[in-house]
Amino acid sequence: MSHVAQEPVTPVSTGRPPEVLPLAGGVSLRRRAVGDAQQLNAAVRANLEHLRPWMPWAKLEPTLEQSEAMVEAGIVSWDQGTDFMYLIGLDAVPGSVIGAFGLHGRIGAGALEIGYWVDAAHNGRGIATECARALTEAALALPGIERVEIHCDEANGASAAVPRKLGYRLDRVIDSAITAPSESGRKLIWITEPAGV
Repeated sequence: MSHVAQEPVTPVSTGRPPEVLPLAGGVSLRRRAVGDAQQLNAAVRANLEHLRPWMPWAKLEPTLEQSEAMVEAGIVSWDQGTDFMYLIGLDAVPGSVIGAFGLHGRIGAGALEIGYWVDAAHNGRGIATECARALTEAALALPGIERVEIHCDEANGASAAVPRKLGYRLDRVIDSAITAPSESGRKLIWITEPAGV
């Protein structure tokens, strides 16, 4: 049996965000857990037409096994401190999934990127904005995190409305490979930093 050397994992922070973030309107963000795979799978499958225009991973229906692997990878990345993956659920329906959010450490040291989607039936209620607000605050409270970014395609007006409402500044627009059917190939990079920075 061969052993492949593992690259050392560098956490984005010595801290961790809260595992549960209660929000107004009867919804909460919660850390993804093993028991969430079935509800996450059902939510993604029910929203494929809604997600497909903007999400490259929404080309095909995920199997339950793929959703289980996704949840497991999220648990590992949280424990390693590289990404913090959440689900949004209705407080009145324990275990429900009406969207997914993440704080991703993929943009370099001292920064986290927020990614998100919300169930089509719950769009237009400000859920994405309130979740992103809570995650922005949680991220900036972590030791070593100096900025939070939101990236979205220029054509995705609904996604761009979230950082705009939260007071992020549009830092730059970059050319980007088109990976989903509705993308324009121009990515907006929105940034926020702690007050006084």
